[in-house]
Amino acid sequence: MRALCWHGKGDVRVDTVPDPRIEHPRDAVIKITCCAICGSDLHLLDGYQPTMESGDILGHENMGEVIELGSEVTNLKIGDRVVVPFTISCGDCWFCRQGMFSACDRTNPNAKMAAEAMGQSPAGLFGFSHMMGGYSGGQAEYLRVPMADIGPIKVPDNVSDEQALFLSDIFPTGYMAAENAQIQNGDTVAIWGCGPVGQFAIRSAFMLGAGRVIAIDEVPERLAMAEAGGAETINFSKLDVYDELMVWTKGRGPDSCIDAVGCEASGHGAADAILDKVKAATFLATDRVHVLREAIMCCRKGGTISIPGVYVGMGDKIPIGAAMNKGLTFKMGQTHVQAYTKPLLAKIEAGEIDPSFVITHPASLEDAPEMYKKFRDKEDGVIKVILRP
Repeated sequence: MRALCWHGKGDVRVDTVPDPRIEHPRDAVIKITCCAICGSDLHLLDGYQPTMESGDILGHENMGEVIELGSEVTNLKIGDRVVVPFTISCGDCWFCRQGMFSACDRTNPNAKMAAEAMGQSPAGLFGFSHMMGGYSGGQAEYLRVPMADIGPIKVPDNVSDEQALFLSDIFPTGYMAAENAQIQNGDTVAIWGCGPVGQFAIRSAFMLGAGRVIAIDEVPERLAMAEAGGAETINFSKLDVYDELMVWTKGRGPDSCIDAVGCEASGHGAADAILDKVKAATFLATDRVHVLREAIMCCRKGGTISIPGVYVGMGDKIPIGAAMNKGLTFKMGQTHVQAYTKPLLAKIEAGEIDPSFVITHPASLEDAPEMYKKFRDKEDGVIKVILRP
């Protein structure tokens, strides 16, 4: 089959690789009908995520048609159209029983490697390094889906691929980010990053009762899409974010702040952001945490900071003293996707949201290397790329 493979920092290629096969009775194999490039994939392209190996197949936003099933998968049948959560979860460990699917204890075969870096291992993830299990991703013609009796959900005929695909990651991620922000009716929510996750966080914040959402980015088309979703916007390359938020909230600060940027934050001239880039380039730090610092300083006293943006290692000079003295609450983590797919699918079917709004660039799998670079470099108005093998 053809698949998009990582071959080193800045080097992804479409290669011919062996087809996947059933390896366990709880496996399924699907023929990919639609997949997408995620902002988290850019951390792999840029070399920030450790334990990648040349030839690894990328992609964790996947859906397709079931073509093979293991003997223990009884909830699916051949021909079913399914969307696949990016978290691989057993459904039966203590964490899965609590609904914390991204913390599954049983699906990372390289748990020891992850525990050495993090203390304990999270769940295995599709296409996201050997520390996270070494599972092949779905930017390919076919995908092996472990724990297929727990993860994939059937997509009804009245929901298109473009509407369903983002149940695999960015819609649940944006929604969980808004839930983690502990929004009360009428709250003001500030969201850093108007990429795909930020766009879903904006719309989810309003679903959960926010009275006002202020979105922060510098890319015109992203800011325009945020405004189309009801947000007010701040262009951080033209305005000081802290000063603007204080004016807009009469000096109190936003009730909740969502960091939808993560480890590759930009700060355009801010001293801390420049220092972050130098430290990352010289391996003195891994993560550029300008947005997290800014959110801590901006959030109102007693407020909440939600972090869906991916961080991969060590950040420097995080103002923990400000966070403690202001009494901030932090909630973060990889998304418990399986807890959200069915209720969010119901919202799509009810017409409350059409997730396809975020798509700007449909492309073929063979276009993937070019589209990765366009997405990374914010060229040609790219906000979200979907791929069809």
